Amino acid sequence: MANNVLVILGIAVFCGMIGALIFQRLKFPQVVGNIIIGLLLGESVFGLISQADIANLKTFNLFALGIIGFLVGGELKIETFKKYAKQFISILFFEGMFCFFMVGIATALLVYAVCRQVIPSVAVGLVFGAISSATDPASTIDVIWEYRAKGLMTTAIIAVVALDDALAMTLWGISTGILQIFGSGNVSDSILHELLMVVVHIAGSLIIGGIFAGILTLFFKFLSQIERAAAISVGVILLIIGCAVYFDLDVILASMTAGFVLANVVPRRSEQLFKLLRSFSIPIYVMFFVLVGARLSLGNMPIWLWGIVLLYVLFRSVGKVLGSYYGAKIANSPVSVQKYLGLGIFAQGGVAIGLAIIASEKLSGVRVSDTLSMGDMVVYVVTSTTLILQIVGPAMVKLALKRSGEAGRNITEDDVIANMHVMDAVDDKLITIEQKAPVSKAVEYFTENDALFYPVLDKDKHICGILTFESLKDIMGDRDSWEWLLVADVMMPVVDSTTPNESLKAVYDKMLQLKIDQMPVLDNAESKKVLGMLDVRNIRQKVNAELLRLSD
Repeated sequence: MANNVLVILGIAVFCGMIGALIFQRLKFPQVVGNIIIGLLLGESVFGLISQADIANLKTFNLFALGIIGFLVGGELKIETFKKYAKQFISILFFEGMFCFFMVGIATALLVYAVCRQVIPSVAVGLVFGAISSATDPASTIDVIWEYRAKGLMTTAIIAVVALDDALAMTLWGISTGILQIFGSGNVSDSILHELLMVVVHIAGSLIIGGIFAGILTLFFKFLSQIERAAAISVGVILLIIGCAVYFDLDVILASMTAGFVLANVVPRRSEQLFKLLRSFSIPIYVMFFVLVGARLSLGNMPIWLWGIVLLYVLFRSVGKVLGSYYGAKIANSPVSVQKYLGLGIFAQGGVAIGLAIIASEKLSGVRVSDTLSMGDMVVYVVTSTTLILQIVGPAMVKLALKRSGEAGRNITEDDVIANMHVMDAVDDKLITIEQKAPVSKAVEYFTENDALFYPVLDKDKHICGILTFESLKDIMGDRDSWEWLLVADVMMPVVDSTTPNESLKAVYDKMLQLKIDQMPVLDNAESKKVLGMLDVRNIRQKVNAELLRLSD
């Protein structure tokens, strides 16, 4: 059993990464490659990963959802919410309600045309309408990170997908209450009971996440090493997941709350943590999305069910776009948010499938035909639409980011320095000093100029050392020695050198590894003719200046 799980995880990571690379080359988001590979490995095609295997990996999927939720929460800043809360709430409400009514009415009418029964048709419409409002945060956020997007439209997408779960569960509670009315006839008790359960579900998730976030914040005050903080954070995420599962709460919402609290209570320290966890989570994301694809087994669906699938996808997509547009327009959001945000929230994932499974249990006794129950119909349709939207959704997120001009704007210092060469940061205002000059002459250099280091040249004008203020500190109190000591006696040796066309990142990393602050820049690898000097502080200033320029 254990070996089988390890083999499945190994296949998922290996094949998932290959799929991601192939689809990246084809200009598709890499998450699409993960899902397609999962579909091929699952029972729908090759059958290497069975539904039983996926069930055995439920614990891993929960861990992946916890990590995803925690990282999504880390993207949300309370200052942004305060500033744009009206816009976010307006967009969330309208896109959710547009989907609810458009998908609900369309699917109810089609089911009625098939079975000619009013109550089952209304029930299906309510179920599909509530499920359609949910958006998958995992694949959406993955595309945003892949294309390094930054801006108000990107922030709005993150906020909407983070809050969509709560809206979907609220609509689900109302719909379930209405369904129970058909059985009990008690309108107020059914709806109030279901809404109360939704409130308890959401509040419980928020409380669990908040409590553990407070504990994690306390640990952050005593942990100086970010690696240890990351280890503690993973442990806390596991505890959040365990508590959420035990109390039947939402894993994503609970872990998202923890990430949100941590990012806003200790923003500077947590920024390093989220960066480390994001790099650590890459194989987890790959395995998760491969298993998502493998889970999407279409089965033997009747032809007419594909009509519901097409209606669902069409009206859900239209509802997301139109609802986001009107919500953003009413809130006076920028034009880019009005036009493109709807495209960024197409993806449908775990919450939708989870609600479909619950619905299938409630509707399993209702027959649509002799061979199909309404519960099975809901599972078939939501599984099929999730497959379509998981493939189309990430591509639409990419399109929204590109059209809005926000793709590639989340630039880091690492991105900037990776595209620079030594010549971009070299100090070519060169002041040199001869090795036979007395130390008194060197002292004059330091008092008359702003430079903190000088290349030392031999008689052939080749560099033979570096003179820094640190070199002189041992003899600063002995002025009598200044005239008879030479620069050659106190200079520091040249540990390494570089040339103008070398990668600045590679040279910078080497300087940090060698623990040197200055490095001479030579004409070429064989030459000892010095063109200038690299200084660690100057490199950082140049990189930060370029970062500011590109971020404008």
